[in-house]
Amino acid sequence: MSFVVTPPAIPSIPVVGESARFPIHRMYCVGRNYEEHAKEMGHTGREAPFFFMKPADAALVAEAGQTVAMPYPTLTSNLHHEVELVVAIGKGGANIAAADAHQHIYGYAVGLDMTRRDLQNEMKKQGRPWCIGKGFDFSAPIGPITPAAQVPGIHSAAIALQVNSLDRQRSTIAKLIWNIAETIEQLSAAWTLQPGDLVFTGTPEGVGAVVRGDVLLASVDGLQPLQVQLV
Repeated sequence: MSFVVTPPAIPSIPVVGESARFPIHRMYCVGRNYEEHAKEMGHTGREAPFFFMKPADAALVAEAGQTVAMPYPTLTSNLHHEVELVVAIGKGGANIAAADAHQHIYGYAVGLDMTRRDLQNEMKKQGRPWCIGKGFDFSAPIGPITPAAQVPGIHSAAIALQVNSLDRQRSTIAKLIWNIAETIEQLSAAWTLQPGDLVFTGTPEGVGAVVRGDVLLASVDGLQPLQVQLV
């Protein structure tokens, strides 16, 4: 098959213990999925989950042990960090029951949902889509994927983010409002999940601004850490 332009390369992520890589199909993100983060964003309670997406090529992929450079994005003066557990889908499906969700998970990684908060807030005020605040280039740094069987304790793992070696975010995966299985159930009712999909499961409290030169260290116990420097 020939194309009128050169097709883009498939973005992919390294897998711990494997030479083959995980191809990225789509990136889904869950909004306000930790209670304390919902409160700091002006909301309370267990609301129905809602989702937004980032382009697959917005992933900024870090190899194991690498500090990856992230260019400070254009059009913003208020870039925020949001550390998240990322679920990698290995088996697709629609209307997946929560009880069956584990069968569809390939593995897990540490990710960052970087947000142009000023642009997002302005779009919210105007009642417009806020893709410009979430789906920009390099807005989804992500570390290597660890196969699910290697992290049986992921559901209660600690999650944290340090900026320049100082704590900004610290919680546990157990504090998700909608847990991993429930999220997959809800998400697969709206979209047919495909192998290669990534699900950013939400961020705990403590989100805040970062500037050029800052070094971000994101971690989830049992997974490869993710280190990013803003340039």
